[in-house]
Amino acid sequence: MTEGSTLYELLQLPFMQRALLGGLLSGALGGLLGSFAVLRQLSFFSDALGHSALLGITLGILLGIDPTLVLIPFAVLFALLTNQLVRRSRLPADALLNIVYSSSLAIAVVALSVLPVYRGGIQQLLFGDILGVTWIDLALITVLLLVTAGYLALTRRDQVLLTLDEPLALSRGVAVSLHRLLFLVLLAVVVAISIKAVGVLLISAFVVIPASASRLVSHSFGSYVALAAGLGATCAVLGLLLSGGFALPSGPCVVIAQLLGFLIALALAPLRSRTAFP
Repeated sequence: MTEGSTLYELLQLPFMQRALLGGLLSGALGGLLGSFAVLRQLSFFSDALGHSALLGITLGILLGIDPTLVLIPFAVLFALLTNQLVRRSRLPADALLNIVYSSSLAIAVVALSVLPVYRGGIQQLLFGDILGVTWIDLALITVLLLVTAGYLALTRRDQVLLTLDEPLALSRGVAVSLHRLLFLVLLAVVVAISIKAVGVLLISAFVVIPASASRLVSHSFGSYVALAAGLGATCAVLGLLLSGGFALPSGPCVVIAQLLGFLIALALAPLRSRTAFP
């Protein structure tokens, strides 16, 4: 059997079709929100939530509920609590996030280690298993993509001002606190849903790398956001094809594809230096 026919047969499998569709949608979502998160210096938030999400997964296992369904309310609660901690504490945001995610990760690992029924699945939680994407997952991702795109489109002016110049946004009457909180909640839910694809250890790269690559070569804010979403979707599909074709872990393959995209953008950046997005 040739390599081409093997890939063709692989694409006929329902689980692979669901995985590719899930990767396409979640990759676009990660790139879309990641483009704003990078400029707003929220990259560490996605990393902290990704690590802390293991605690949410553990709660789902203990309660006998689908971890994906537990992760969404857990992620929203994490975003709300983190926002309050940052506002009320005198400590730097990165220090608080480090305390929260380190503690959550430690509790989750200890809990998982004493659950014999789930010991064999820890690797999938850490590095992802998008080949296990279900129709419920696809429905959740589709709804979230529509909600996110609609919210950002309807509030485009406010989002651009808040991202590029927060003091100017305040002076123009933009509800900065409300938009910041809503964005954190959306980002938290996106991270929670995308964990199945890339795992808790790699979720930050899933959000940050496409946006960083896009920033190197984009010449306007609009092209920056669009390219980040496109890179996220494309790299997710390429990574999944690599994963399926060579029986490799899906999460690391997606991140490797994103890294290659970033390196290409880095090589092209000097050619676009005069028009690159600041």
